[in-house]
Amino acid sequence: MGKLVAVTGSSGVGKTSLVHALAQMGDFKLGIEQHNERPFQNLFKINPQFALPNQIDYLLLRAEQEQSLRMSPQTGLVDGGLDQDFHGFTRLFHARNLLNDLELDLCRRLYQFCRSHLPSPDLIIHITASPEIIKQRLAGRDRVNITSTADLLQFDSFLEDWLITIPSEKIIRLDVSSVSLSYAEILPFLQNQISEKLQLDAGNYDTGYIP
Repeated sequence: MGKLVAVTGSSGVGKTSLVHALAQMGDFKLGIEQHNERPFQNLFKINPQFALPNQIDYLLLRAEQEQSLRMSPQTGLVDGGLDQDFHGFTRLFHARNLLNDLELDLCRRLYQFCRSHLPSPDLIIHITASPEIIKQRLAGRDRVNITSTADLLQFDSFLEDWLITIPSEKIIRLDVSSVSLSYAEILPFLQNQISEKLQLDAGNYDTGYIP
């Protein structure tokens, strides 16, 4: 079974850019968020009633990506991923009253079922940046933005609820506020860190924290 690395962080922080930068330097197979291709993303942006089908679609997409990536001899690399889509986005949309309690529970059951059949990521790269940098990056990208800088603190709090359940040796934390979106300054260091950490015995640990 192939290894899986998830790059997590808030919208606009540069997850997808980092995934592509790493892929140019190493032998990775990618699973990308597909903002513009997802059938409910634009509909959700226009009409909140599509929050639930959008989240179910994303949870299923991420589970399908993980299943495919785990079958490859290459290391899988995802921007965000199944865990972030539940712990970050699903919980955020519930907090914003875009999902009710029953809808949150439905997403929770789907996430928990998927994670019970799929191993958790072998390594998580969690990137953060200042609100000013994230605001600039959100404004400059050509894609559907469901979240905004107003959501940053709450989104990061939800992600941290999940991250603190994971052994620290399974996480690389990086503040990329002063790093270019090419990530040229840190790619060699990060590649070495990934190689070293993936050589460690992954062991059996549960990252499927369900709040």
